[in-house]
Amino acid sequence: MPDLAPVVMPEREELSQLVLELHADGSPWVPSGLGNHLHWGAALQADAGMVLSMARCNRVIHHAVADFTVTVEAGLGLAKLQEVLAAQDQWLPLDPPLAGPSSIGGLVARGLSGRLRHRYRDLRDQLLGISLLRSDGTAAKAGGKVVKNVAGYDLMRLFCGSWGSLGLISELTLRTMPLPKGRQIVQLKGALEDLQQLRQQLLLHSSMALEFIEWRQGPGAATCLQLGLCNLAQEQQLQLQLTPSIQLEKLPQPTTSTTTSTTTSTTVEAGQWLLRLGLEPVKIVEFMQDPVAQGWQLQLGAASGLGLAQAAFEGMAPYRVEALRRACERRSGYLTVLQSPNNSKLDAWADVKAKPLIEAVKKQFDPLNQLCRGRLPGVASC
Repeated sequence: MPDLAPVVMPEREELSQLVLELHADGSPWVPSGLGNHLHWGAALQADAGMVLSMARCNRVIHHAVADFTVTVEAGLGLAKLQEVLAAQDQWLPLDPPLAGPSSIGGLVARGLSGRLRHRYRDLRDQLLGISLLRSDGTAAKAGGKVVKNVAGYDLMRLFCGSWGSLGLISELTLRTMPLPKGRQIVQLKGALEDLQQLRQQLLLHSSMALEFIEWRQGPGAATCLQLGLCNLAQEQQLQLQLTPSIQLEKLPQPTTSTTTSTTTSTTVEAGQWLLRLGLEPVKIVEFMQDPVAQGWQLQLGAASGLGLAQAAFEGMAPYRVEALRRACERRSGYLTVLQSPNNSKLDAWADVKAKPLIEAVKKQFDPLNQLCRGRLPGVASC
């Protein structure tokens, strides 16, 4: 994002008129939540225009406690929402933001669910309804405010992961969950063969519904497994399945309302690469042992194959990111650059086979190419 791009924070009643005026002038603009992740993904063009922030549109509109649903304005921060829900012993099962506070609308626009997807599914599966403004100011809605609602075109999933390129999300209705008690994170260390066998046992032959199970590997560190346990009973079940060669370490308990990640979840600083990886789960260990993966801090879902890689900009040249991308692609996976140095020429994402369809959808929603110029998911250097 250009450093001097002006930021406008309209009130809710000013939104429609502002978008209409921008469309009438043909002015480019960038939809935004709280603005802490605007630099993520593909670099915006120099003429991307002003940032339209939803920071002042941050109300909880309705919390249907008995129905386990909540409707909020898109600019509401995740931490604030978790506080409101916790008062009713509920929560939204999402990992805390990686780089400062994030709005609910921003999380949906980026489509990054985090490791809790293992138990609670992706963010798009927690999304029940959405309200938005198209680039021409037209208001649209999809979904509803109840769990059983299948009417209409599925705009919700189309906008989940659209990176602000199709329109401005204004309101969201989400499914909530009962707040779990006694959550615990444990780390397992031991021989790689024993860890692989345990992973297979937990995923294929165990009744334990873990919050997450993921491989961890740091620069120069041995590979280990991290597990998210829901209660004390799961810890006791796990102990019975461990062999003497596997060591269990308890880590600080996770929280649901903090504005930053805890020491047990990935955090990212301004001077670090942050990459999103997708691999076939059975190829993760082979990938982590590849020489090009050395020096990276890796966090990969043992069941989903989705995860993150990070390293300091200093000492990690862009060609090493490309080498890591090729290593993923050789294993039928992919790599997306979320955060990179300002002078990096790397494409955030490679062209996908559906590129013509993506561009056609973009043209329908934003015919003047006003939104997020230079940033269209699935289209390299658009």
